[in-house]
Amino acid sequence: MIIQFKEVQKFNSLIWLLLAPIALFIFYGLFKQIVLGEPFGENPMSNTGLILTALLVLAIVLLFLSLRLETKINKEHVHFRLFPFTNKIIHWKDIKSAEVQKYGFVGGWGLRIGTKYGTVYNMSGDMGLILELVNGKKLVIGTQKAEELKLIVSKLHQV
Repeated sequence: MIIQFKEVQKFNSLIWLLLAPIALFIFYGLFKQIVLGEPFGENPMSNTGLILTALLVLAIVLLFLSLRLETKINKEHVHFRLFPFTNKIIHWKDIKSAEVQKYGFVGGWGLRIGTKYGTVYNMSGDMGLILELVNGKKLVIGTQKAEELKLIVSKLHQV
């Protein structure tokens, strides 16, 4: 099947401006306390606690590195995947309405459940493919290629 639209999105650099200093601080403390043998801070955490904290921070960083939103659209269906959480295919016959528009800020990025748009899958920005399904469910798939997506949706989805 020929793919009419394809987009792969990752978190923008803003998230790394938040995560990097936290990770560097924890790993600096780990190095200072375990490798150099100097206590990290006035009331240092145990070595075990510091190692567990560093492992947790590492897991969070790896999760954010692996997160991506992939969208593929062809004449039969809309396929999207928020890796590693969800992988869905929605056939056009199951879509009541589809439009690309601004949906605003929904409390963050990633996977947002229970918004006025239903479930929102996004990596950044506030533009997306807003779908209402025949069964009444709603969802949004974020995009950074709004104009291109509008053209494809208008060609493939006839209400």
